[in-house]
Amino acid sequence: MLKAWAERTGHRRAATNGRGGLRFVFYGRVSTEDWQDPVTSRARQRDQAAALVAGHGRIVAEFFDTGYSRTLAWARRPQAAALVAALADPDRGWDAIVIGEYERAFYGAQYASMAPLFEHYGIQLWTPEVGGRVDWHAEDHEETMLALGLSSRREIARTRIRVRTAMATQTREQGRYLGGRPPYGYRLVDAGPHPNKVYASWGRRAHRLELDPDTGPVVAWMFAQRLAGHSVARITRALNDAGIPCPSPAVYGAAGVEPAADRLRTGRPG
Repeated sequence: MLKAWAERTGHRRAATNGRGGLRFVFYGRVSTEDWQDPVTSRARQRDQAAALVAGHGRIVAEFFDTGYSRTLAWARRPQAAALVAALADPDRGWDAIVIGEYERAFYGAQYASMAPLFEHYGIQLWTPEVGGRVDWHAEDHEETMLALGLSSRREIARTRIRVRTAMATQTREQGRYLGGRPPYGYRLVDAGPHPNKVYASWGRRAHRLELDPDTGPVVAWMFAQRLAGHSVARITRALNDAGIPCPSPAVYGAAGVEPAADRLRTGRPG
């Protein structure tokens, strides 16, 4: 499909150095605003890109995505999509794309799908990982870029597995509370200073789940009734007949068992 589209639009002559050198557009990305400072990250990436193209041209424009994962295709990142849309404009004002880090632009097989598009419009791609311009027809460059894509995918998978395993272990072995609303039947209790020394120095405390003396027996009773063969409807009727408060007024429209959470959800006093 890409080949057919390229044939319809016609090839453009590859850009060459003019008197002032190449005109570069910088592309960068930061995935989160909570754990990374977009301003600092952008400045670092742009500095690396500027150092790479020094003596070959200058950066005249930039596209920077904030809050978008590398796993998203270029078409689903607003700034990357805008860059791609500008490729067909003969008056775009730049001849090459430079990135500060491979992982900020590509993931998995994204490079393999984007390279033919850049080549079609005569746009060069410069990356620190190859020391400058990517040669579309050099086997070693192609292998390097593909290997970087696999490494980027492996990094994401490894981090995801590591975080999930760590969270499960902290909950199972340490009784750690990892966030969110405590499950019905439990309550939060103090678990001492935060295990992260930096957070502990800020005064943060760790928390863990503990059986709630009021709602814990209700949960145990419900499981016992279910194991005895009673239906969910019958258990629900029995809870209503006994006047057991529901967990969430947002769902049931009544006073819940967690006044603080109720006030957050409804705005009414607990």
